[in-house]
Amino acid sequence: MLEWAAPESVDTPALVVDLDTLVANIERMASRMAARGVSLRPHTKTHKSVDIAALQVANGALGLTAASIGEAEVLAAAGFDDLFIAYPIVAAREKARRLARLAERTTVAVGVDSVEAGRLFVDHGLARALSLTIEIDTGQHRSGVPPSAAAQLAVDLSELGLRVDGVFTHAGQSYWDPDAPDRIAKEEAAMLAEAVERMASRGVVAHRVSAGATPTAVASAVPPVNEERPGTYVFNDRQQVGLGSAARADVALAVVATVVSTSVPGQAVIDAGSKALAADHQEWLDGFGVVPELGDAKVVRMSECHGVVALGDQPKPAIGTLVRVVPNHACPTVNLFDHYDVVRDGTVIDHWPVSARGHLA
Repeated sequence: MLEWAAPESVDTPALVVDLDTLVANIERMASRMAARGVSLRPHTKTHKSVDIAALQVANGALGLTAASIGEAEVLAAAGFDDLFIAYPIVAAREKARRLARLAERTTVAVGVDSVEAGRLFVDHGLARALSLTIEIDTGQHRSGVPPSAAAQLAVDLSELGLRVDGVFTHAGQSYWDPDAPDRIAKEEAAMLAEAVERMASRGVVAHRVSAGATPTAVASAVPPVNEERPGTYVFNDRQQVGLGSAARADVALAVVATVVSTSVPGQAVIDAGSKALAADHQEWLDGFGVVPELGDAKVVRMSECHGVVALGDQPKPAIGTLVRVVPNHACPTVNLFDHYDVVRDGTVIDHWPVSARGHLA
């Protein structure tokens, strides 16, 4: 699964990223978007790292995406000045005050999918401080409005004195079926196009037409889409390999763990449990991660500090063996750690903080 070696010097469990693979992933996505004339605005919720964000901007990212005001605050404090919070923000209580302060430091757009949310921006004096991007539900059915409702919402928000800069979506349903990403990408682009056309018919120009999901990023980067917001591509993970979005050699992130017990036949226990590996998995993907050193054996059970690996036909590893676990989903796994051990050629060369860890609000 991974072409880079586990470093011997880490204290396990450790969140380890291979720098050369990371940079290659960043450069590849930037090149693909540039070839299509589409702006790249990576979603930083994956890595929550100002160091990795800097690499993305240095390699052509137009701006950055955040999932929360807190993540955006961390990015702004680090000097990034073009941010999009791709979330239906409710500007109530302290969030309104924080948004006002954030908008004084940086250019910021936020997601919206209701007139009620729009009125809150007006009520708190934020009408001219930021721009709004209407979320379109292109099939995940989580938040957002259908394309047919985008025009009326855009008009209603504009009549409140708010600036509507366009539309965005997240085709999260592309994770549900490994055979579906290309089809869903086409549907995603088509539904965004419908929303844009309906808005234009009512006199509202969609300057930002933004799609965002690693499995669909390349295939959905067609007119009128002019911005993509993939996140997981920087690391890739077991899901992305299963979906065909990445090759095994493109996985840059792993949780390095130590084998601590083999007392039960047919299994090994590692010191990476639910406090080091996210429990996320799709229906088509069983287990919580795979261990390349043990023939891609699966982590089949977790308690807080124990990960149980089903060995199958693999020989029992020695106690103290270092192994790498490729997580199902990189994003929630990253949020469990305080820092990355950055490696090159199997040697730790740096430590990067997970800068926005815990900044969920």
